[in-house]
Amino acid sequence: MDLKIAVLSGDGVGPEVILQAKKALNAIGEVYDHEFVFEDALVGAVAIDQTGNPLPNQTLNLCLNTDAVLFGAIGHPKYDNNPDAKVRPEQGLLKLRIELGLFANIRPIKPYKALLDSSPLKREIIEGVDFVVYRELSGGVYIGEKKISEDGTIASDSYEYSEEQISRIAHLAFKAAQKRRKKVTMVDKANVLETSRLWRRLVQKIGENYPDVVLNFLFVDNAAKQIIINPRQFDVILTENMFGDILSDESSVIASSIGLLASESLGNDKALFEPIHGSYVEATGKNIANPIASILSAAMLLEHFGLDTEAQKVYEAVEKAFEYKIVTADLNSFSKFGTNEVGDFVSNFILSKEDLLYFNNDNVYIGQSTIV
Repeated sequence: MDLKIAVLSGDGVGPEVILQAKKALNAIGEVYDHEFVFEDALVGAVAIDQTGNPLPNQTLNLCLNTDAVLFGAIGHPKYDNNPDAKVRPEQGLLKLRIELGLFANIRPIKPYKALLDSSPLKREIIEGVDFVVYRELSGGVYIGEKKISEDGTIASDSYEYSEEQISRIAHLAFKAAQKRRKKVTMVDKANVLETSRLWRRLVQKIGENYPDVVLNFLFVDNAAKQIIINPRQFDVILTENMFGDILSDESSVIASSIGLLASESLGNDKALFEPIHGSYVEATGKNIANPIASILSAAMLLEHFGLDTEAQKVYEAVEKAFEYKIVTADLNSFSKFGTNEVGDFVSNFILSKEDLLYFNNDNVYIGQSTIV
């Protein structure tokens, strides 16, 4: 299979972690005889600095004319700390989602056995957890009209959803549950928000078409608590844009680090793959950012195109890295391995499992291992 992939590395550690994902895909291509053609483009703060636009037309056109988008991270403190900034890096990602018609963000939450004791939560709470968050992307307060009064003292953000927006992601969530443990938990704030009441009415009606799937509802505040105290109860979580963003970030504590969680954003004919973490600008160039989420995003890309065996090889390589304790400092404060070394190990494993018989921690640390 030949795939043309738009690579939007973005800001901060984005380029560093994306490089490791590309290494993994190149290794997969070599072993399984696929060709992945990467084309790089600007997005986020770096795009603003160079063009004044967080999503330049050249970047958008590339994304519209490639098979998939591999995304790094965006954001910079100079914008985060300036409430008066008119142009922001995040506007680039939001516009990209709209232009590509991306409406469903899928975030798997499943801790690795080798890391169960690395989580701030107790092993007995997180062991066996396996759920996925289906977050709606095209509506809600993130997308709604933003207003501020002339004197800057009153601001508003429109919070709007249509039946069409709710229906299309709800069907995806129910179909996913049918292939899993047949349970959907819809998270909302229906005791307060009219949009949430619309979600409830419509999802209840859609659920009737999936009699083999159990549907239940949680208010978002209770859901936030339940994810921490009893995460094993969840199978598929279905929710709107902002709630899904917050809850899936919260869920990263189950996996031990936000640097481990990947995501897939889907439209009718376009797909984007990215880690859920931010740009971590203060770590830029220090070789300390965890690249696993970006590598797992590449695995999700492979699955999207039906390359399940290849994706499984990436997952196997990641698990082996954890088993050998080839991890960054966010998972082990005493680790001597960095972003590049973790990426090298994963790609080496994909290229030749037998090479691990000769694996030596010191060789990897000083850069003597094979580099793809």
